[in-house]
Amino acid sequence: MSELQLPNFKELVNNLKLYAQLKHENGAEDVRRHLEEAEEALQTALSHLRALPEDAELAVQEPDDLAAIHTLRPEGPRRIWPSLDEASYRDRLEGALLGRFAGCILGSSVELWPVSRMEAWAQETGGSFPPTDYWRAVPEPHQLRYNTIRRDAYTAGKMDGVPVDDDLAYTLLGLVILEEYGPGFTVDDIGKAWLRYLPFACTAEDVALTNLRMGVAAERAARTGGAAPMALACRMSEEPSIGERGEIDNPYYQWIGADIRSDPWGYAAPGWPERAAEMAYRDATVSHRRNGIYGAMYFSAAIAAAFAVDDPMEALHIALSEIPAGCRLAEAVNWALAEAPKIRDYRQAHDAVAERFPGMNPVHTLNNACLTIFGIAIGGKDFTRVISETVAMGLDNDCTAATAGSIVGAVVGKEGIPPHWTKSFNNKVHSYLIDRPVFEIDDVLERFVAQAEAVSASV
Repeated sequence: MSELQLPNFKELVNNLKLYAQLKHENGAEDVRRHLEEAEEALQTALSHLRALPEDAELAVQEPDDLAAIHTLRPEGPRRIWPSLDEASYRDRLEGALLGRFAGCILGSSVELWPVSRMEAWAQETGGSFPPTDYWRAVPEPHQLRYNTIRRDAYTAGKMDGVPVDDDLAYTLLGLVILEEYGPGFTVDDIGKAWLRYLPFACTAEDVALTNLRMGVAAERAARTGGAAPMALACRMSEEPSIGERGEIDNPYYQWIGADIRSDPWGYAAPGWPERAAEMAYRDATVSHRRNGIYGAMYFSAAIAAAFAVDDPMEALHIALSEIPAGCRLAEAVNWALAEAPKIRDYRQAHDAVAERFPGMNPVHTLNNACLTIFGIAIGGKDFTRVISETVAMGLDNDCTAATAGSIVGAVVGKEGIPPHWTKSFNNKVHSYLIDRPVFEIDDVLERFVAQAEAVSASV
C-alpha cells in the first residue's frame, strides 16, 4: 500500500485567512460568505472521508482483540526465562532504565526537528553531530516544557536529575499501575489511573483522557468512529475543552503514543515477551487500535526479550512473534530488518524511511519503528552510537532513542552505559504526574524488581 501524498492544506488555509483579512480591510463584500462556503466544503469532505469503507481483507489481518491477534502470530519462544534470573535482571534493568532516560533526554530538545536543522544547531553550538553528549544549548532556554521545567534543564551544563518528558512519565505511570492493580490489571484500571495521575495528554492519549473525563468507559475511550469532533493534537490542560459536545473521535490511533508506553511491561516481564506484549495490549487498548496497539506489543516484547539475549537485534526478531504476521507493522519491521545491513548512518536511515513512507506523519508508529531498528542495527552494543544515530535520524526522535536505549541498555547492563550520560541524573526523575513530582531512581529500580518477581510468579 503506497503512502498518501497530502496537499499542503496548512499553506492553503493560511492564505485563505490572509486574503480574507486583506479583502475585508479593503472593503470587499461577501468575504464572510466565501469563508462559510469554504468551511462547509471542508466539513463535507471530512464527513465523506470518515464514511469511506475500509479494506475488509486488511482488517481481518489487523484485529483489535487479543485472541485474534494470538491466532495470527508466527511461532515464537513466548517465554525465554522459565523463572526470574534476578542477578542478571537487576544489572540489565538498571541499564534499560538509564538507557531509556538518556535516549529520551538527548532527543527531547530536538524532537521532530529536520535533520538539517539539527546539523546546523550542532555546528552553531559547537557540538558534534550525531551528538555524543547532551546538547550544550537549546533555543528558548527559559521556556517551560510540559508546564513544568525549563528547556535548558535538558542541557549538559544545567541538568539536575532526569528532566520531565511524556515518554518517561508513562514509564513511571506503568510502574504505579502495576503496584496499585497488580499484573492482572484491566483496561478499566488503566482508565482509572489515567484519571488519577495524568494532568494532560497528547494526540491519541488526549482523545482517550478527554473521553474518560466525560465518563466514557475505558474500553471505548479510544473512540475511532462517528461524526464527533476530533481532539487537539496536544492540550496542556486538565479540563476537556469540548466535553459538552459529546465523545470525541480519534484520528491518531495508529500513531506512536502506545509504543512509547511499552517499557514498564517489558521491565516487569523480563525474558517473557508474550506476557510483556499482553500487558502492553491492555494498556494500549485505552487509546489505540490496530498498528497503534501492535507497536506497543512489539516493543514491549523486544524489551522483555532483550533481558535474555546478548544481541539487541535478536530481541527485535523475537518480538515479531507477538504481533500479527500480516499486519502493516510486521511488514514494516521485516523490511527494516532486511534493509538494516545496508544502512550505515543516520542519513541513509532517514532517507530510506522517507522513501518507504512518503507523506506519513512523523509521529506514526510504522516509520518511527523502522528508525528505532536502524539505530540499534547501526550501533549494536555501542550505547552512545545507538542513541546518537537514532536522534540524528529525526522524526519522533526522543521516542525512538528512548526505546532504542532501553533495548540496548537491557542487553549491555549498567556498565554498558558510559557515565557521562548519567552523571547529572542525581538519583531523581522529574515528573508531571499528579502528586508524584519526583521519583528516586534507586527506588524505581527496586520497585520494578518487586513487580518482576510478582509477574514471574503469576500465571
